[in-house]
Amino acid sequence: MSDLRELYQEVILDHSKRPRNFGELPEANRQMDGRNPLCGDKTTIYLKVEDGVVREAGFVGSGCSISMASASMMTEAIKGHTVEEAEALFRRFHDLITGSPMNAGASEDRVLEQGRDLGKLAAFSGVCEYPARVKCAALAWHTLKAAIEGQTDAVTTEKPSSEGGRP
Repeated sequence: MSDLRELYQEVILDHSKRPRNFGELPEANRQMDGRNPLCGDKTTIYLKVEDGVVREAGFVGSGCSISMASASMMTEAIKGHTVEEAEALFRRFHDLITGSPMNAGASEDRVLEQGRDLGKLAAFSGVCEYPARVKCAALAWHTLKAAIEGQTDAVTTEKPSSEGGRP
């Protein structure tokens, strides 16, 4: 598993140093801003959705390597997929990084199986071991979800509990 973790680290570093789909998307018909005020991560997600399919995806922003790699890999993963498929991918990714009950006590084989289902996104499987980094990895994804749903308020990882908060 050590070799796998090293490979995962390389994938994350590659995407953080050379993010894919980085830049504004002039033809976007959905757009959303996201912020993580605790560590300063910022992202804007741009989507071109036609006939229920994410035809193009892009992002701009700044932040830590996990945040940038997550946004880069997310945009690669959702392009060409239906909105429903993107939402399902969001749920699977969120379960992976939060160590959801589905993953609690999972065998190494089960974690590897789930990783195969997620492709390169499995590189984030170790994030659940670092709770402060979960929000970094999740920011772009929650921003994506808000853009898909047509929400108007910017996404933030920190909201007063009286407002219900998200992510």
